[in-house]
Amino acid sequence: MSRARAASRTTAATGAALALTLLLAACGQDANRGGGGGGDRDPEAEGGTIGIAMPTKSSERWVADGDNMVRQFEEAGYDTVLQYGENRAENQISQIENMISQRVDLLVIAAIDGTAMTNVLQQAADAGIPVISYDRLLMGSEHVEYYASFDNERVGRLQGEYIVNALGLADGEEGPFNIELFAGSSDDNNTRYFFQGALDVLQPYLDGGQLVVRSGQTSLNQITTQRWDGGLAQSRMDDLLTAHYSGHRVDAVLSPYDGISIGVLSSLKSVGYGSGSQPYPVITGQDAELASIKSIIAGEQTMTVYKDTRELARQAVAMSDALLSGGEAEVNDTESYDNGVKVVPAYLLDPVSVDGENYQLLVDEGYYAESDLG
Repeated sequence: MSRARAASRTTAATGAALALTLLLAACGQDANRGGGGGGDRDPEAEGGTIGIAMPTKSSERWVADGDNMVRQFEEAGYDTVLQYGENRAENQISQIENMISQRVDLLVIAAIDGTAMTNVLQQAADAGIPVISYDRLLMGSEHVEYYASFDNERVGRLQGEYIVNALGLADGEEGPFNIELFAGSSDDNNTRYFFQGALDVLQPYLDGGQLVVRSGQTSLNQITTQRWDGGLAQSRMDDLLTAHYSGHRVDAVLSPYDGISIGVLSSLKSVGYGSGSQPYPVITGQDAELASIKSIIAGEQTMTVYKDTRELARQAVAMSDALLSGGEAEVNDTESYDNGVKVVPAYLLDPVSVDGENYQLLVDEGYYAESDLG
């Protein structure tokens, strides 16, 4: 029997849904459930319920991902259960276990800690529930059917290339220029891809002395930022400025994510950067979050990497539809993403570099309204 909207369920089914909502609320979780909306699917076809596990509502990007998937899955004729783990892996695992117990038909998981999901993925497999890894690769399990993400090394390369070009290194500038490096969370597999992509571009200039990391902190384990936390990034930047930049200028900061970039900017502002005599360094970012686009327009953050989450959601829906219809999903990478147990077939989307010259494309593509940018 196909599923219909919650509003049209019988009294008994409504009571069951209410019980689920109360159970999730008791665990400090957030639940969203929607009904089928038809879309491009045959209205007579079997629908299903998709469990969507997202990391946190504290990041504008993840809220957009969740909203986009709910809308697109419902347009395709599915119900959805959307949960946010608020950056606590144990919350997310509990949420996924609840989805499994409610017999969702498929799980889409953007993991808080991609290494902590082995047991719950086994539970999903035992229940016959397929899993799609969304943006962050699920590690250490064979029970991951597909991976939908952006070209993560390309993200880092765009950031590295921007720094090289902005400092004139590609045009023969000798420097030396002072740079500090930031990376994402150590429990996010994407962190190493972002960093490696940037380092592939920056390493020749570090080796040649045109770029100098005055702190000496250049290895990945020295520069990670747990849970991608902008406050932690601000504290680390405070420490770097105090210990290594008395009488010296920061010329560039490799930041992998907009929230980290805003934290770094707060630290720099506190010691006078942004004044007429002390312009901001080149500061990269990722995700084109609204606060960072406004910062770019204001001449603070220098660039970000735009990843259209609407397109990523569309890819996750297409993969899910293929799986639940007994088919195979379209992929464009079958070699790069080894989770330690298997190489997960992936579809990678292209990221785009955005700065003060081309940010208008976000309005042109409907990602933001002109009024959003102030």
